[in-house]
Amino acid sequence: MKLAKYNQLDSMFPADLGGLFERFFNESLGNETRKFNPAVDISEDDEQFEIQVAVPGMKKQDFHVDLTEGRLTISGERKIEEKKEGKNYHSLETQYGSFSRAFYVPDNVNPEKIEAVYEDGILKIFLPKAEKKERKASIEVK
Repeated sequence: MKLAKYNQLDSMFPADLGGLFERFFNESLGNETRKFNPAVDISEDDEQFEIQVAVPGMKKQDFHVDLTEGRLTISGERKIEEKKEGKNYHSLETQYGSFSRAFYVPDNVNPEKIEAVYEDGILKIFLPKAEKKERKASIEVK
C-alpha cells in the first residue's frame, strides 16, 4: 500500500462553493492571507516511507506535524521579512505565507517511530513500517 495525498487540489482553486465565496470576500476586502503549496517528494523502501517537503528559510519550530486517525498533516508559516534597509525589490519569487499538506498513511506504518528532521531547507519525515508479522499457521483438516 502506498502513501496517498489527501489534499490533491491546489488551494488557489477552492473545492466547493463556500470556499469560493470565502476566497472572493477575503481577497476583495483586502484580507488576503498568503498561502502556498511547497513541493513534496515521497519515496518508499523496504523499511520506511519518506516525505521531503521543500521549505527553505524556515526554522524547525515553524512546523506542525500531526498524525490523527491515519492522516498526517504538515503545516507551517513562512513570514516575509519586513526589513528593507534601502532595498527596492524588482522581483520577489520566494513563497511566503502559510501552508498545509495532508496525506493518508498506510496501515503498516508504526506511528510511535515517526521522526521529523529539518535541515538545509528540507523537512524530512520518516514513517517506519511496522515489522511484518508472520501469518503462517498449520490448519488441521477435519
